[in-house]
Amino acid sequence: MNSKFLGTGVALVTPFKSDLSVDHEALTNIVNFNIDNGIDYLVICGTTAESVTITKQEKKDIIETISKANKGRVPMVLGIGGNNTLQVIEEIKTTNLSGIDAILSVSPYYTKPTQEGVYQHFKAVSEASPIPVILYNVPGRTSKNMEPETTLRLAKDFKNIIGVKEAGNNIVQYYKLLKDKPEDFLIISGDDDLALGVVLAGGAGVISVIGQGFPKDFSNMIRLGLKGESKEAFKLHYKLIDVIGYIFEENNPAGIKAVFEALNLCQDTVRLPLVPASDNLKAKILDFVNQY
Repeated sequence: MNSKFLGTGVALVTPFKSDLSVDHEALTNIVNFNIDNGIDYLVICGTTAESVTITKQEKKDIIETISKANKGRVPMVLGIGGNNTLQVIEEIKTTNLSGIDAILSVSPYYTKPTQEGVYQHFKAVSEASPIPVILYNVPGRTSKNMEPETTLRLAKDFKNIIGVKEAGNNIVQYYKLLKDKPEDFLIISGDDDLALGVVLAGGAGVISVIGQGFPKDFSNMIRLGLKGESKEAFKLHYKLIDVIGYIFEENNPAGIKAVFEALNLCQDTVRLPLVPASDNLKAKILDFVNQY
């Protein structure tokens, strides 16, 4: 079961039209672009999808569009998380999860719970979920790190908690998790710049932002890393390293949407409080894409 999530997952954007409505045609094109170029699974309505600005109905429609475009070709992971445990449980119980292979659930943000609070939150999520759960630690957004001890405790106590998307940009924390994890527990990089190193150290792959813009090379890089072919993998890593920096220079997903605009896959529109990439950043990204 866990092998479904080896390799490259992509945290899909939500394309918007100029009037800020969801651009379902562009979303379909992005899904096909990624699957045709070798990504391993899709992540729906995560942070990069601007999920906090999307209505319940829009989320249902987005899931439907992605499912229709995917046609069962690759596994799908759905973001369901928050800082209100009862609300997260209610969403899990009322969401149609047919065709969804796992839930990606972010560690509670803003409220800054203790490690015991984080554990009890995910205990409740695990018990409510009929499908596997991937934890998501992103302290830069939540303001609270999920310590390795908490992640490993959850991994050992709940069979349906199958992995963690670790996005603390902390290589030492990755090493602690890789050293002490249960054998089949997945350590998935949420840091595009560290993903290859994490894979070479024993990680399961990545849930990537930049991967959806350059799916062929990025997914090939991760596959080479999983095989231990570091020399060839690093050639691709260095080919992409500049644009990885560019897309996170101002905010995510404005950067990756600027990539998609340069690729003519969608507009660079984002919903407030985010704003599109600056002209200077868009010029750098366009130059990169043209030379690429």
